[in-house]
Amino acid sequence: MSEGLKVTDGQVVAMDYTLRVDGEIADSSEGHEPLEFLQGVGNIIPGLESALYGMAVGESKKVIVAAADGYGEFDAEALVEVPRAEFPPQIPLELGIELQVRGQDGEIMHGHISKVGEETVELDFNHPLAGKELHFDVTIAALREASDEELLHGHVHQDSQEEED
Repeated sequence: MSEGLKVTDGQVVAMDYTLRVDGEIADSSEGHEPLEFLQGVGNIIPGLESALYGMAVGESKKVIVAAADGYGEFDAEALVEVPRAEFPPQIPLELGIELQVRGQDGEIMHGHISKVGEETVELDFNHPLAGKELHFDVTIAALREASDEELLHGHVHQDSQEEED
């Protein structure tokens, strides 16, 4: 089914990968199923998606993604100082604690505690990998044409593969 195919828009790509950030492994599919996504619709970061075009099953590549083409540049405006007294007592005021906060527009924002002071707590709403250069080792494990339903919905349906077999 994937013989002779190369990565193009509208295909389901199954990819094995290892992500290194600052020389350390940050994520990997090793020991797990390959990551499956629909190519060309923004299911993965833009810098990685664009580097995959034209790859064939079994082909491997090293891809370096600049911060701007990954999770974005670090944004100092995404740091928010909150008075310590506004924190509910059940939230431990410790570095790295992840929080979900509802913004003034009702949107849920994900952040973490980046600094704890005597009077204030700093929350960082940047993605944890914002501002980082990303180093991927990727191998295309499988390719297949996406179903009409997957194309309509813009993502892979896990049961589509069984329906086609």
